[in-house]
Amino acid sequence: MNDVGGPTIFDRVLRPLHRWIWSDAHRRGRKLLTFSETEAEGGRDISRAAELTRDPALRRLYLRHAEDEARHAELFRRRGRSLLAGLPRRGEVAEVNWLTPGERGLDDLRVDERNEETLLAFLHLSEKAAVVRFNVYLDVLRGDPDTGAVFARILEDEAFHMSYTRKQLARIAPRTQGLRLLQARASRIWKAYLRVAVALAALMGGALLSLQYFVLLPPFALLAKRAARREEEGLQPARPPPALESQY
Repeated sequence: MNDVGGPTIFDRVLRPLHRWIWSDAHRRGRKLLTFSETEAEGGRDISRAAELTRDPALRRLYLRHAEDEARHAELFRRRGRSLLAGLPRRGEVAEVNWLTPGERGLDDLRVDERNEETLLAFLHLSEKAAVVRFNVYLDVLRGDPDTGAVFARILEDEAFHMSYTRKQLARIAPRTQGLRLLQARASRIWKAYLRVAVALAALMGGALLSLQYFVLLPPFALLAKRAARREEEGLQPARPPPALESQY
């Protein structure tokens, strides 16, 4: 276990669920491909941050960070494809991304709308969460040393990202760094709440649709069959129109 971050209480409680999620080889391969897309997108965002910053030291660090993200994307992609290539084709497998989201936090990152302080605080918390989460994945992947080696290699870079963003935040905003971290943490908690709410809404919607299908539709189908039995078979003569008693 990497010593730069321990699992949260939430992750410790859900460790058996994490183990179950990663135990399926198809799900594991598809999740790695999803992680690859997330890392690649994060690298593009940080490259944009390097273009926008006026701080030479930050520009160098951002560019290294972006290169690391691109390399992580390739590592995840290569391992995911290798896993799936050796497996028979299968239908859709639920990835349960709201519980094992990868390096969540760089999603919905609008670099152009953030100043240097808020961006560094946001990146620091995202990288810190990734370190903790990847340590959990590394622990439950002991049965797959090749995939575990990918996470172990990436963890080294994530620890550096977590460290440099914290140090640079302290350098740029020594007086407001605590406030910036608090604001970034509140933003992450809100986004996490929204993800859980959306997932629960989807589960409840599916349950209600199933309930309607199995509970409400059968009585209507039974009534339709009974009505059909009352109808005479074949063509029936048209009923004569009612007598007209007036021109209206």
